Amino acid sequence: MNFPHPLMAPVVALALKAGEAILPFWRANVQVNQKADESPVTAADMAAHDVIVAGLAALAPDIAILSEEDADIPQDVRAGWQRWWLVDPLDGTKEFISGSEEFTVNIALVEQGHVVFGVVSMPTSGRYYVGGAGLGAWRGDQGREPLPVAVRNERAAGEAFTVVASRRHTSPEQERLLDGLGASLGDLQLTSIGSSLKFCLVAEGAADCYPRLAPTSQWDTAAAQGVLEGAGGEVLDLSGEPFCYPPRASLLNSSFLALPAKAPWRGKLLELARS
Repeated sequence: MNFPHPLMAPVVALALKAGEAILPFWRANVQVNQKADESPVTAADMAAHDVIVAGLAALAPDIAILSEEDADIPQDVRAGWQRWWLVDPLDGTKEFISGSEEFTVNIALVEQGHVVFGVVSMPTSGRYYVGGAGLGAWRGDQGREPLPVAVRNERAAGEAFTVVASRRHTSPEQERLLDGLGASLGDLQLTSIGSSLKFCLVAEGAADCYPRLAPTSQWDTAAAQGVLEGAGGEVLDLSGEPFCYPPRASLLNSSFLALPAKAPWRGKLLELARS
């Protein structure tokens, strides 16, 4: 497959390689440590981080790297970056620790705060997603030709409105939004899944939207945002502005909505989220 961006194919290969570094630790009673923010980290996170950083540095030594496992970079340094890699070596560490398959490797190329493209890979299956705005989006499996994916702007008659959410993270605001969607759009089906796979379900047309009114970090979302945008979707803040990643002091995201860009219910979702 000749992807439209020259760095896409090597980054896909690197994400899959990082997944191979993770697997020996999966379901192996790996030791769990706590970071300063009380989030968990394991040897698997660090093994994937080492593979990715070495690979990206060899691939494009002029592009800076911001990884969850090496994020203590002063804002005044990051403010001078024009392009950088935004990396989560193991997204869904809690799922990984619990033995679930719902964890991913996330790598995004960001330019001037906007995602150029992103790669999301699933170590346990070898499946990956890759895409970027204006470039397209694909789902691939190791050894097979990747297939294009696209959001669903319209549902089939009688089909439930499917909202994808996290099993572990919600908020009162998010619960009110879901109640409003059910009242406005009819039958509501909730699909729970871990890590950045939530975006990927929307990107491949298996779900209608992913609202997140609870905290995330930049590395949790950037790669999958690239996939979704390439598939015809968008990620918006609650004012309706495109979601971006400026080099601000905090690496935490504000609330966001991930959805098909041409969905006829787009205005209703924004109205409910704002209220």
